Amino acid sequence: MMDERPRILIVEDNSADVFLIRTAISSAGVDLEIDVLKDGEQAIQHFNEAGAESSVPCPVVVILDINLPKKDGGDVLRHIRKNSRCKESVVIVVSTSDTPGDRLEMAQLGANGYFHKPSGYGDFMKLGDMVKGFLVP
Repeated sequence: MMDERPRILIVEDNSADVFLIRTAISSAGVDLEIDVLKDGEQAIQHFNEAGAESSVPCPVVVILDINLPKKDGGDVLRHIRKNSRCKESVVIVVSTSDTPGDRLEMAQLGANGYFHKPSGYGDFMKLGDMVKGFLVP
């Protein structure tokens, strides 16, 4: 039987950032299964499978880097929003970019939130509270 716990999908190619994201989620007291994909192509394939096969779970939250190998975060976000089963997933874009243009583009593509990756550990931990805020009604 497949694990039915709600899931968070992290789409991020930087292993140090994956570690920080996991730590932030955990420190905020969010106890969900976490899956990690390393590039945009893998993410698009995952959402294709979830759209076609009901046994593949849609994540409740997607933490999506903009600058990914193979397909960028914008392409992945477009794909998520077109997916019949997963289009309601909360998408939080994470990026080293803090330009208004990137923020606007991601919002227009349907991102629920935008998190600028900070250089400090304490500031990075605020991502966990952001995720928690989308989960608590």
